[in-house]
Formats: sequence, structure tokens, C-alpha cells
Amino acid sequence: MGFELDVTEFDYTLLNEVIYQENGVTIRTIPAIHAVDGSVSFILEWNGLKFAFSSDTYPNKWWMEHTKDSDLAIHECFAPPSTMVNKQKFPVGDALNVATQVHTSPAMFGKVMSQIKPRMAVSYHVFNDFDTKPQIMEEIRQTYDGPVELAIDYMVFNVTKDDIRVRMAAIDEAVWPQPSIYKKQAADPSKRIGFSKEMLEGRVVFAEVIKFYYDQANDMFGTDFEPPN
Repeated sequence: MGFELDVTEFDYTLLNEVIYQENGVTIRTIPAIHAVDGSVSFILEWNGLKFAFSSDTYPNKWWMEHTKDSDLAIHECFAPPSTMVNKQKFPVGDALNVATQVHTSPAMFGKVMSQIKPRMAVSYHVFNDFDTKPQIMEEIRQTYDGPVELAIDYMVFNVTKDDIRVRMAAIDEAVWPQPSIYKKQAADPSKRIGFSKEMLEGRVVFAEVIKFYYDQANDMFGTDFEPPN
């Protein structure tokens, strides 16, 4: 495990209440509406800037009231019903219900942003590619004419009081996981479960190849392990 969780519990019904405040960063919570009670949206304030993140949610009055004039506002924007039918083979009635009664459809997203008026609106929670983006953007533009980006993985926003730059992170997709922050403990042979007799008799043991790896490891790391019999 390469990380450690620091859990803070709070009441999901809190209205714009502070749940974190440290090093000049203030995070507030408001309720979100998604599936069952308990979802929340977050508002982060730092250095005179305001960032709002909806999480999955239906448009709601708390978001409309407390995220006005955000510098960066990221809100759910789900697939249009027609896309759900054509791409995911949803029944029409189910697609209409999911896209307009459970989630926030593109034109609904546009209505949200036209009312809170952020410096930059960002949609997320939809499969955004060359085939789906044009329709999503067209529907957003039915109800919103301000600055907007359709989020994709590794999109970066550089936000200052004067400017908001949108760029893509430069990443290495072929990278090893980071080592654990905890010291690894050697396995205890006494707790080994092992195989059944049938499985052991089915093993094809290349003893000379295994010895090569043991000798190599012992030379490299100054150990003296012997292959098991």
C-alpha cells in the first residue's frame, strides 16, 4: 500500500459548512442528489480563488446558490438519451429516465452554468471522444454560451486571477508503481498453506533454471538463499 487515508466524517446535509481549513485552503460541503441520500459536492477556496466540484448530481438549489461566480466549476454532464440508446442499447424509456431524472444531461448542464456563471465551466462523467463530443457540445450550446471544456483524463487547469489555461499533462504511460511507504516484511514459511499432493505432483521443476536465478540474486544482493528441494 503506497498511501494512507485520513478520514474526516461529516453530515452530508450541511449547507456550505467548512469541513477542512488548513494552510489557507478552505473546503466547504453542500448536498448533491444522486441515487440515494449521502452524496455531496465540494467548494474549495484558496488565495482568493474558488473551485466547485459537483460529483455525480442532479441539478439542485444548493449548487445554484453557493457556487455562483466560481473561477472553475466542474459539474456532471451525462450522455444524451439518444447516445445511450445508440451506443449502449438502452431502452428508450430507460435512457430518458437515466439521462434526465438521475443525471445531468448536456443541455441541463448548460442551464446550470448559465445561472452560476463561472469563469470556466467544465463537464465530466461522459465518454468524451470524436464521436460523442460534437453532440454533447451542440446540446450544451443550446443553453450556455460561456467558456466551457469537456474534461478528459489528464486535462490540467492552471488557474490564476488573470487567466485560466487548459492543457494536457505530459505523462509516461509505461511507469512502475511507486514502492510501498511501509517496509516489506519477509514471508513466514511456517504460515505457508502450500499445494495439495495432486498439484505438487503436477509441477514441472526446471531445477537448473531456478538455480541460475538463485545464484544471480545471491550475487547481486549479497544473500545466501538455496532453492527448495
